[in-house]
Amino acid sequence: MKLSGGVEWALHCCVVLTAATDPVPAARLAQLHDVSPSYLAKQMQALSRAGLVRSVQGKTGGYVLTRAAAEISVLDVVQAVDGASPAFVCTEIRQRGPFGTPPEACTKPCPIARAMASADAAWRESLRAVSVADLVGSVERDSGPDALPGIGAWLDAAHDSAG
Repeated sequence: MKLSGGVEWALHCCVVLTAATDPVPAARLAQLHDVSPSYLAKQMQALSRAGLVRSVQGKTGGYVLTRAAAEISVLDVVQAVDGASPAFVCTEIRQRGPFGTPPEACTKPCPIARAMASADAAWRESLRAVSVADLVGSVERDSGPDALPGIGAWLDAAHDSAG
């Protein structure tokens, strides 16, 4: 399974948005993560289209999560950025070539398609079971309890200087 780099950026943004008390401009998130503002804005727009974040307009505008971090799964973010299509699409290779199975004999998905669908379902269930709040807890355990509040203060400082 290969995911786009946008998924990683979007997940990081969702985690740090939990630490901010004010809406955070995409440019500030880009600065925090040292990534192109236009690239990050694209990921934030995908999250917005999926209803995971909303854009607040105005001088002190930016992005905020639309619901509690515990209600946003990693799968929600993956699907917002990369789409919900399955990783594997069967093209019925078994029906091709000199020993191809006639289409009317293909009454159930081939074993390869079944194995891939099972793996895809397991992968999605695993990502569905992890929330942004779970990621926040892991960050706090790995980086210490002051890491996210420090980031939140830095993010909010943009509004303090804009006001």
